[in-house]
Amino acid sequence: MAKPKKATLFNAHVPKAETPMEKTTRVVREMVNEEAEQRQIKNARLRKTRLERDAKAPSEASPPKPAKKR
Repeated sequence: MAKPKKATLFNAHVPKAETPMEKTTRVVREMVNEEAEQRQIKNARLRKTRLERDAKAPSEASPPKPAKKR
């Protein structure tokens, strides 16, 4: 049986370097996720404001128009 060498016993796992394509993909995903989060916050704020406005405003139903006689 061969005696294990020090270099083979303690192989440190070296992380693979990030390629330029992976870096670009990561940055773009972060940007898209941030934009989506901001859009959801804005939509929630606008929805809340609209619902509050609708709750305060009296119901303004227009009366039905009479049918024209021929």
